[in-house]
Amino acid sequence: MTRVRHCEGTIDMPRVVPAVIRALDVLELFLDCPQLSARQVMERLDLPRTTVHELLVTLEARSYLISVPGQPVQYRLGMPLFQLGAAFAGRLDLVREAQCVARDVAAACDEAVHVAVLDGADVIYLVKFDSTHPVRMVSAVGRRLPAHCTAVGKILLSALDEASLDDVLTKGDLPGMTPDSITDPDRLREHLDRVRADDVAVDIGESDSAMRCVAASIRDHSGTTIAAMSLSAPIIRWTPEAHVEWTGLVREGAAALSARMGYRALPR
Repeated sequence: MTRVRHCEGTIDMPRVVPAVIRALDVLELFLDCPQLSARQVMERLDLPRTTVHELLVTLEARSYLISVPGQPVQYRLGMPLFQLGAAFAGRLDLVREAQCVARDVAAACDEAVHVAVLDGADVIYLVKFDSTHPVRMVSAVGRRLPAHCTAVGKILLSALDEASLDDVLTKGDLPGMTPDSITDPDRLREHLDRVRADDVAVDIGESDSAMRCVAASIRDHSGTTIAAMSLSAPIIRWTPEAHVEWTGLVREGAAALSARMGYRALPR
């Protein structure tokens, strides 16, 4: 029996079926190539010619693959895969998926973990898991804060196109929450350039002088940044070593949630 861990627990599953695995391997080749020949499939999967032929014939019979018009030995993905993908995307629930991943991240560090989205010039917290420490961050699901004062907000602002960012920054003054808040638009733009390059943001006492926070972006199937995940801790526990460890942890958590939302990172 194969042991598979889900958010809800661990369950037993029967043995996987090799033929199905091979068929899925064939389909996944097309994630990187719009069309492939039978020979290319055979070479890339290192499978016998007969096996590849049977797989392709079966997938074509169900329209999961179709022959390229005028090129009968070339294949591309068929409409049923689009229909399945559309059905999957339509049923995705950011909050539900975020709760599962954020819970695991919080358990790994015993610090507060949040997932937030951008709403105009503010962020709204959708998910929160608390630390068990007596000294911890005070926040709540549904809380609204100025985006430019928070790590999650800076990640989300950095993902905006130039026109959208201009719209946010020119609507009014940038309020400060602490003496360390960035309230100058030009300085904030320079800061967001660094955030965009690093794909990680840090709040060094900008929303709460006693707290530190690091955040990373969450993307959907199209690669669009739809939310951000952060890890927050009091300054008394924010050591240089913890900063490095927690940055890696929040990156991993954001990547895991992005994968659940359909994002597929391109190989470097």
